[in-house]
Amino acid sequence: MSEIKTTNQLYVDYINQLFAPEDSTLAEIRAEMARENIRPINVSPNGGKTLHFFARLIGATRILEIGTLGGYSATWLARALPANGRLISLELEQHHAEVSRRNLAQAGVGDKVEVRVGPAAKTLQQMQAAGEAPFDLVFIDANKDGYPEYLKLSLPLLRNGGLILADNTLREDILDSNPNSAIAQYNATVAAHPELVSVMIPVLHGHGVDGLLVSMKQ
Repeated sequence: MSEIKTTNQLYVDYINQLFAPEDSTLAEIRAEMARENIRPINVSPNGGKTLHFFARLIGATRILEIGTLGGYSATWLARALPANGRLISLELEQHHAEVSRRNLAQAGVGDKVEVRVGPAAKTLQQMQAAGEAPFDLVFIDANKDGYPEYLKLSLPLLRNGGLILADNTLREDILDSNPNSAIAQYNATVAAHPELVSVMIPVLHGHGVDGLLVSMKQ
């Protein structure tokens, strides 16, 4: 039986094909993730292109990613960097880190990307202590309950005028009468934060809408 696509999925396909066509390298990263039994919860092609766009828009040379998974988003980001650019990506799972390193090397950006393994909060604290600031862009796409802490720990590492991009920030639980989820907390914090100016970008996917929250440090 042929697949019956939702209207949303047809729009998603249109956007991906017109604005973010995957090359064979990106498609192979997703295929390798499937072979390695890594859940396909990476950004979409258009999501990756959006990250790439923002990185190029601000002329990013140093990027911090929280949540590597299989290296799909890291590849989009690394491709936006100049020859001397650097991306540090934080990943909890050793297996994911190993797969992502292979994928990044195959994509020809392995020399620009360092994957660090361990709890992101601990690594961010170590980076602060080591004086590894400043970064131009931070991308958060990890465990959702950690978003508020990741914001707190990554903000000191970000330069003035830099961007924090947080994925999956428009979810059903934020509409609860008394929202207490970590995502609702994250959204409320950045909306009211005196150092940030933020905008929510709704993101269409096959089964509904999600969001990419973009914050600029003032």
